[in-house]
Amino acid sequence: MFDDFTQFKMERKQNIEQQGKDDALKKKANDFLSSSDKYKYSYNFRWMGLPIIQLPQDIIAMQEIIWDVKPDLIIETGVARGGSIVFYASMLELIGKGVVFGIDIDIREHNRLAMENHCMYKNVKLIGGHSSIKREVIQQIEHYIDSNKCGRVLVVLDSLHTHEHVLNELNIYSKFVTKGSYLVVFDTIIEDVETEYNDRPWGKGNNPKTAINEFLKHNDRFIVNEFIEDMLLITMAPSGYLKCVK
Repeated sequence: MFDDFTQFKMERKQNIEQQGKDDALKKKANDFLSSSDKYKYSYNFRWMGLPIIQLPQDIIAMQEIIWDVKPDLIIETGVARGGSIVFYASMLELIGKGVVFGIDIDIREHNRLAMENHCMYKNVKLIGGHSSIKREVIQQIEHYIDSNKCGRVLVVLDSLHTHEHVLNELNIYSKFVTKGSYLVVFDTIIEDVETEYNDRPWGKGNNPKTAINEFLKHNDRFIVNEFIEDMLLITMAPSGYLKCVK
């Protein structure tokens, strides 16, 4: 006989696996994402006062990952309005350790001030004014990891969404991710939704998901954690939750 909690976990796992096989349900989820995108649905939410520009489902998934991994360092490329940086910093505050590196080629002054004046900023280090793939940025991260003996590193890629840029980020930042942790790539949904990106340099065939597909052909340290996608159904990162297994 199983105890109640073990039974609950087993039923949860079975339900998630079954809903992941429900093509009709998955189509409804994808239709929702396509339909709501015209209203910028992911822009609706805040974390501790700052816009986070993520879906609630992905926020919950990242909470679970951070709690399980308990990283010493979280690296996020693409800072935007600071909500995700504050979210990761607040999770590290609850865990009792860790720092978030936020990297963006253009951190607008009002967004920087909002982060710097936030109570969670003590767990944050910002690198602005440089592309995430510039050597001087990578050197700063390498120095921090070596100096602070970071045993567990988690990486989130959410900057320029072109195939070339994301593939460069994957090849560079995957080296920092430690076994058992994650390399999370957002906005892979670009490949799946019926949205026109006429004012953007990315679109179908040229986006984070195509970069992941290319990356995984030549890197066996990571696998797509499909269970997370099956759990969420509605996510900005289909095939984007990469677990480091080596």
